[in-house]
Amino acid sequence: MSELDVLLDRYRTLLQLTWSPTLSGAERVWFVVYSPAQERRLRLRLADFELATCAAGHGWVWIDVSDAFADWMATHEYRDDYFREPEYVETVLPEFFEVLTRRLQAQLAAADANSVVAIFGLSALFGLASISDLVVAVRSAIRGRLLVFFPGKKEGSNYRFLDAKDGWNYLSIAITADEAASP
Repeated sequence: MSELDVLLDRYRTLLQLTWSPTLSGAERVWFVVYSPAQERRLRLRLADFELATCAAGHGWVWIDVSDAFADWMATHEYRDDYFREPEYVETVLPEFFEVLTRRLQAQLAAADANSVVAIFGLSALFGLASISDLVVAVRSAIRGRLLVFFPGKKEGSNYRFLDAKDGWNYLSIAITADEAASP
């Protein structure tokens, strides 16, 4: 079986478990951890995750953040200045992060407690926003489950984003193709 087939099977298994309403927001986060080389293949298989979710009797909300920074920058008042002097873009990243966080919080809050809100396209945020900070910022808005499609790896209890950045520890559940690390 391919890595993506294994991930999908493990996701289906996780969907069959009873969802406790007493979990904290941090405990309602599921990470599908996959090799960054699988990014485009996974995008083609997202409908399979949606079908599995709906077949298990849960709702599905899809959020693609691939273009989030480009869309935000395109409407920024000083975008032309930042393109002329890109080293200053870093000064507005906190503003971008706040806008992205509010967008995700709104979509999470709109979903019911029986729904999975899936977020994809995180690789486009590399160097622009911290995934760990983003999850922390939105966790109080999670009513059902937040499914994070995470390009990288899990080593012990730490996640490494795009295999390049030192990771962090979460209370989340990891769905991996690795035998020892998945539920």
